[in-house]
Amino acid sequence: MKNTKYISNAVIRRLPRYYRYLGELINNGILRISSGELSERMGLTASQVRQDLNHFGDFGQQGYGYNVELLREEIGRILGLEHEHRVIIIGAGHLGTALANYANFEKRGFQVVALFDTDARVIGTQINSRPVLDFKEVRTYLQKNPADIAVLALPKTAAPEVANALIDCGIRAFWNFASVDLKFSDPSVVVENVHLSDSLMTLSYRIARQK
Repeated sequence: MKNTKYISNAVIRRLPRYYRYLGELINNGILRISSGELSERMGLTASQVRQDLNHFGDFGQQGYGYNVELLREEIGRILGLEHEHRVIIIGAGHLGTALANYANFEKRGFQVVALFDTDARVIGTQINSRPVLDFKEVRTYLQKNPADIAVLALPKTAAPEVANALIDCGIRAFWNFASVDLKFSDPSVVVENVHLSDSLMTLSYRIARQK
């Protein structure tokens, strides 16, 4: 693999799209595809497709294009999907429950193992066969059952304190749905801040431009 240290976030965010589109091609029985054909499906230019993939290696053959299955396997490896990631969800409300019930996570190697909350009404219940535990027990739980990723599905006022407590427990990756951008000085801690309202407002903008 080529040096990937300085690859832009825009390229990285397109990788899951490549993976998804290539999976659809496999399901449709398509064995190979050119950069031009792939670009049309993804709404990119052929040059952009080649540039994106060339960051990671030489996957295509001139006059042949890309082997769809092999390219998807390579992109899956680049994304780290060959590893299983143990996930805990902090917040067992509507969003946390929906995420725990999302079947595609396990298909991608993300195994939700437990949820945590402070609400006595949900503590002790199960969501999709996963226990909802008291957040006070999170340190003890993680000592016995280390996890790789914490999903933050809780109010923004609680997110920074909770995240720092989880870092002290050994968590080094966060998928943050709280309405606040989390940043950490420790370079070993990574975070993906997700703002659902941003996507909805982007859609609103595009609708407005159509009028």
